[in-house]
Amino acid sequence: MTEQISLNRQAKRKEVDIIKERIANTKGFVVFDYKGLTVLQDTEMRRTFRDQKVEYKVLKNTLVRLALNELGYKEFDLALNGPTAIAFATEDELAACKVAVESVSTYKTVQVKCGMMDKKYIDANAVEQYSKVPNKPALLSMLLSVLQAPVRSLAIALDKVAEQRG
Repeated sequence: MTEQISLNRQAKRKEVDIIKERIANTKGFVVFDYKGLTVLQDTEMRRTFRDQKVEYKVLKNTLVRLALNELGYKEFDLALNGPTAIAFATEDELAACKVAVESVSTYKTVQVKCGMMDKKYIDANAVEQYSKVPNKPALLSMLLSVLQAPVRSLAIALDKVAEQRG
């Protein structure tokens, strides 16, 4: 019997280590309550996360809490109660926030609890605010447009001056 307990403890330790590694390698994640979803809705939501390259996992609260505590994060303890799923963003740090907030509006039973961005705890309101931020390519496009505007205006002005003289 003690061997079985020892094996169970080793399996849990391994799971905690995997969760810690996942947290260390993620750009951000969102913790949310998924209770009340039908199997079909859960499947649709998982597909949406997967399409955005976000890893959706249902993990044991105690193991996630232990992993976060070992990494120095105590802020998540209150959120890790009840049915909890975590969406890990590995490529676009805003993708998990965007899909989670979109899921809240699509499936009224889903509720965002909190998240992590830039290795810092964020509450549900911050997750919603991050979901409204354009993704990196859109932001770079906006920046490029702003940077080009003065040069474009100068070129037009010089062209007008050249036309008047010519």
